[in-house]
Amino acid sequence: MKRVRIGLAVAGSLVLLTGCGSVVTGTPRAEGSYGGSDSQEFANVLQECEAVTDEQIAGAVGADAVGRGFFGAICRWDGIGAAGPIKITFNWFETGTLDHERAAFEHLGYVVAKIDINGSGGYQVRQPADPQSCGVSASAPAGGVFGWWVTEPQGGADPCDAAAKLGALTLNRSI
Repeated sequence: MKRVRIGLAVAGSLVLLTGCGSVVTGTPRAEGSYGGSDSQEFANVLQECEAVTDEQIAGAVGADAVGRGFFGAICRWDGIGAAGPIKITFNWFETGTLDHERAAFEHLGYVVAKIDINGSGGYQVRQPADPQSCGVSASAPAGGVFGWWVTEPQGGADPCDAAAKLGALTLNRSI
């Protein structure tokens, strides 16, 4: 009986070891030795978060100052206004379209209205359950679509006005 158990354990170990093996192709490099590539494809990645200055963001939302949070495909800032904390979000999808943005917001049950931002067509977006939040989306001159979302505290400034100001500032910078 003991031999059977040992035989099963060895066989099971062999199956696990054989099933977990893989071949990795390429040339190994020491950790930290990669110095980038000659490709310019991602040369300006995250610069869209610089489309509007922190001072302009603070002014548009009525904050004394804003603090940078996460920067990636979506950029975030936090500010403090007279009524309390303000949340600001910016996104830019270089292959996105306004039609896709509108459809996504409508699918989520948001209220979507056409607006004009500096002569460019766009959408204003509201969450019915959150009157202190508002966003705008517009086509970016360099391609794709961008959006701003502002959440003001109760008694704070109009979040739609702040989002529209940020949209206009972004279009002035021509991302």
